[in-house]
Amino acid sequence: MKLLLTSSGISNPSISEALVDLLGKPISEASALFIPTAIYPFRRGPIFAWQAISGAAKSPLSQLGWKSMGLLEPTALPSIEEENWVPLVQETDALLVWGGDPLYLSYWMRQSGLADLLPSLSQLVYVGVSAGAIAAAATFGETYTDPPGGSSRADVITSEATVFGSPDGEVSRTFVMAHGMGLVDFAVIPHLDHEDHPDASFVNAEIWAAKLPVPVYAIDDQTALKVVDGAVDVVSEGHWKLFTP
Repeated sequence: MKLLLTSSGISNPSISEALVDLLGKPISEASALFIPTAIYPFRRGPIFAWQAISGAAKSPLSQLGWKSMGLLEPTALPSIEEENWVPLVQETDALLVWGGDPLYLSYWMRQSGLADLLPSLSQLVYVGVSAGAIAAAATFGETYTDPPGGSSRADVITSEATVFGSPDGEVSRTFVMAHGMGLVDFAVIPHLDHEDHPDASFVNAEIWAAKLPVPVYAIDDQTALKVVDGAVDVVSEGHWKLFTP
């Protein structure tokens, strides 16, 4: 399996070229399945999910001109016979995994069996956006105003209250370290220095990365990580930083 882990989708020509290279053919000749699951835990989640699926979201992904597009919902898969969905995943060219809550996403990717299936699909391109990139890690970190409850907390390793700096002063958040899907052996902090994501300032990213036992790539919205056979190639028209344990 090949991966393209992004902060904000296919946001510039360099990332678009990386996607085409991974696919081995033009996007117009490739099939894709879209996973909106991570956005559901948020207020207005179903509306945000539809915006992403329909191509109305700011992050370019579903609207790139794919030959075919389908919707794959991991929360439904445990109740469906594998013979009815596994062959479709095996045949598709790209899996488009949207952003939102990485803890919720990772839990359902594992519960559904997708996380176990994906490593066997050598030609599949996993395209992760924000939480879709975060959850690909074996171990990841995320901050929450209100830590999520429910069954997805089964993946939590540690949870601690932490004070972060923001443009409006210090804010108290809970830093959660959790098990991800294990598709890569590093972690990702997306939206580096983005005004809409004050937790992901460079200073905070360094603090966050220091809490994780793996290498951590902090990437901005113009950067992506292209991963083939475990080798990482940083594709960027912006800025990024690699933190090592």
